[in-house]
Amino acid sequence: MKLFKQRNLYLLLASLLIFLVPYSLFAGASKEKGKEWIRTLYLIRHGEYHLEDPRSAFIGRGLVPLGIAQARLVAARLKTYPVKFDSLYTSTMTRAIETAVVINQGFPYLKLRKSYLLSECTPPAWRIKKLNMKKAKKCKRRLDRAFEKFFIPAESGSKNDIIVCHGNVIRYFVTRVLGVDTHSWLGMSIYNCSLTIVRIYPDRHMKLVSYNDIGHVPPNMQTEPGPEETLKLLKLPEMKN
Repeated sequence: MKLFKQRNLYLLLASLLIFLVPYSLFAGASKEKGKEWIRTLYLIRHGEYHLEDPRSAFIGRGLVPLGIAQARLVAARLKTYPVKFDSLYTSTMTRAIETAVVINQGFPYLKLRKSYLLSECTPPAWRIKKLNMKKAKKCKRRLDRAFEKFFIPAESGSKNDIIVCHGNVIRYFVTRVLGVDTHSWLGMSIYNCSLTIVRIYPDRHMKLVSYNDIGHVPPNMQTEPGPEETLKLLKLPEMKN
């Protein structure tokens, strides 16, 4: 009788395994399809640079001391996030590269990659007078290519990517994320070394987590683009006699 009960117990356990094993395999397969994977992009506008430098932006117009300080502050902000970053991209323009190099010091395990697609340009927009439409449309095509390259779902595991680029570029990307008229990008302002975060889900829908977050930079060190912008100097005050 005891042997009979033991056999029944073994049969019951075997039956449970028949149902549980396929379920566990199915559950694992659904995870492998990336249903829970999210790509998070951390978009950073470069730091303050030499506004009056006559050289091309690809050659000169590097960061001023204030811009370097801003870059260090955003790097420190990134280090507070409880994630492991997977990549660091920058545009090919000097001010963006120098900002990315400063950030790279905080994350030395990341390989700094450059992409011309992320470089600054002026896409079509409302309220811009005397806009060269040929160049503007060329800019739009390039930024659309950049969007299709970087704003994509993660293929294997959740990803966290840092992208250092430019004000016009980030604002254009945000209009694409929100699905609004891309001509409206000029209606947003954006500060140097501000942080814009976008989440991309497996079904390709996107969420703007934050835009132009500049909380890591003290007000007296904040700078933004525009005709009213003046160069703030990071230097010791002059001594009085």
